[in-house]
Amino acid sequence: MKLTELVAQDAIVPKLQAQERDDAIHELIDALIESGDADATIRSEMIKAILDREKHGSTGFGKGVAVPHVKHAKIKTRVAAIGLSEKGVNFNALDKAPVYCIFLLLSPAAEPDEHLQAMETIFTNLQKDSFRKFLRLAETREEVIELLEEADAHKLPS
Repeated sequence: MKLTELVAQDAIVPKLQAQERDDAIHELIDALIESGDADATIRSEMIKAILDREKHGSTGFGKGVAVPHVKHAKIKTRVAAIGLSEKGVNFNALDKAPVYCIFLLLSPAAEPDEHLQAMETIFTNLQKDSFRKFLRLAETREEVIELLEEADAHKLPS
C-alpha cells in the first residue's frame, strides 16, 4: 500500500490552526469532508468514534507524531488526512511532548485487514527519522505530496 494512494491530497493541512487534540481531529475531519473524501452527514459520528478511540489510549505515539484512527460502519472508503503544526498540538502523547505531524485515518469497519495494512504503511514511514524530519519541515501541500511520493519510491534514508 502506498501513502499517495491512502492520503487525500486535498486533505493535507500544512498549517493546522488547532493546538489541542480534539480541535485538531475536528480540523482534519473537516478537511476530509471539504475534499469530498468523507461524508459530511456522519461528521459527528466520525469525530465521536475517533475521540472514543483516544479514551482507550492516546494515538500520540511520541517523537512528535500522532495517528488517530477509526474503523466505522458508515465509512465507505479508507482515507487519510495529514495535518502539520508549527507550534505543536497537545495530544496527550505517550512521551508528553507536543505533536507536530498528525495522520488521521478513516476505514470501513468491514475492512479490518486493509485498516491494519494502512496503519503499517503509515507507521513504517513515521518510524524513519528522515521522513519525520522532512514532514515537519514541509510548508506546503505540494511539499508533503512530494515527500509521500519519495517515501513510496523508497528514496528516503532510514
